Amino acid sequence: MPFPSLPLPLAQVAQQGTSMREVVDNLARTPLSQVVIFVLVLTILRLSVYPYLRKTLPHKRTGAYGAAKVLNELLDAFVYAGVFVFMLIRPFGVQAFLIPSGSMWPTLYVNDFIVANKAIYRYTDPKANDVVVFRPPKPATENHPEQLDEKGEVKVDFIKRLIGVPGDVIELRKGILYRNGRIAPEDELHRHYSWPLRDPDQPPSSETANFRLLTDAEAAAITKQSFKLVKYHGRLIPLNWSDYDTNSSRPGGTSLSDPPETQPYSVAKEFVIDDQTEAKKLQDLPAEPLPKGYYLMMGDNRNGSFDSRGWGLVPRDSIIGRAEFIWFPFQRIGRVK
Repeated sequence: MPFPSLPLPLAQVAQQGTSMREVVDNLARTPLSQVVIFVLVLTILRLSVYPYLRKTLPHKRTGAYGAAKVLNELLDAFVYAGVFVFMLIRPFGVQAFLIPSGSMWPTLYVNDFIVANKAIYRYTDPKANDVVVFRPPKPATENHPEQLDEKGEVKVDFIKRLIGVPGDVIELRKGILYRNGRIAPEDELHRHYSWPLRDPDQPPSSETANFRLLTDAEAAAITKQSFKLVKYHGRLIPLNWSDYDTNSSRPGGTSLSDPPETQPYSVAKEFVIDDQTEAKKLQDLPAEPLPKGYYLMMGDNRNGSFDSRGWGLVPRDSIIGRAEFIWFPFQRIGRVK
């Protein structure tokens, strides 16, 4: 299928985060070789403590004996946990992943921790609309060498929504996705929205903006909290334009010049919210059936996702599991739908 390459933000499940998030994610992605070494070291320590516990006579079992017994029980617990969780549960059952990008917004947010069911696709085939974790094809990492290991193999996992299964006829027409001749369903939060694009560093060339002077009370109402809100949503750009035609008046009767004149005005604190993004025209894709054993993946944030439109289809054996629920942050705990 001739999917074009679009340099949009990546949507991978990768190793990111800070503080507690980073620790949890690193634990979740610990290589099996390190787990084996960890279990072996603990087993050796346990075997070194066991003879002391066995040979110590009952009347000599003092404080040192109690400490050794507690240590032995802790080592037992860690060994069993390592074997059960890392060698049985994680490879074949469930695994935690961290979401590093907004390509699956609003379903998944940046820094969400999710749990993926790795057993489900051992018994059933992936279905359309599943949110799946998978190993991406190499074209997805061509411009990202950090996503490859020392052998040149892909070492990151991606997460997307499964849009097309083998046999589905997929078509992309004017940015709208069609599946088997019908528009692929999207709920209200996933629909596309359009807005005009212009250079945020230049004054509008064909727009009319209405201005008026603020009263002292209105100026005082612009709080520090309001400023933080603006800063949170985008990059701040000081305004320094000085040639607006003014034709409005200040509340209370103080008029600006009439007829309007071009006058310079000093702006002490004013900013433009620049929710900057990169816009690309999506090419139309002709209607074609997906081949056997291959799946089409797309991010819910359709206009900000690097997905099958850029790097092609995903083979069945690259699919790792299905995202089941968000477990952190706690206020976002819930099923992934």
